[in-house]
Amino acid sequence: QVQLVESGGGLVQAGDSLRLSCAPSGRTFSSYAMGWFRQAPGKEREIVAAISRSGNRTYYADSVKGRFAISRGNAKNTLYLQMNSLQPKATAVYYCAAVGTSYTSRSTYYTRVEEYAYWGQGTQVTVSS
Repeated sequence: QVQLVESGGGLVQAGDSLRLSCAPSGRTFSSYAMGWFRQAPGKEREIVAAISRSGNRTYYADSVKGRFAISRGNAKNTLYLQMNSLQPKATAVYYCAAVGTSYTSRSTYYTRVEEYAYWGQGTQVTVSS
């Protein structure tokens, strides 16, 4: 089992930056491929970025490429999402997630909601125009 706690959300203006953090507890952090998802009101949860267990492979949704960066500090046991040049359409609840324990590859990232077994409670990001 792993518990995930996100932090770093808030209210910002268009063009600003935010950094989200996720602090897992329980099993060893490096045992999991991780991801950031978001869900806006009335919309389905969608992948924002994903990272492999080793951290050497990453994935970004087309809508955030070049502006967002996912990273993991395995020594610090923390997952990050750096979000730059935020736009109002980025307003959503952002979730940190870890894949199920059957996904053991060190160099694979995962992008589907159903591949993730552990979820944080979410952190609100609101971008005003």
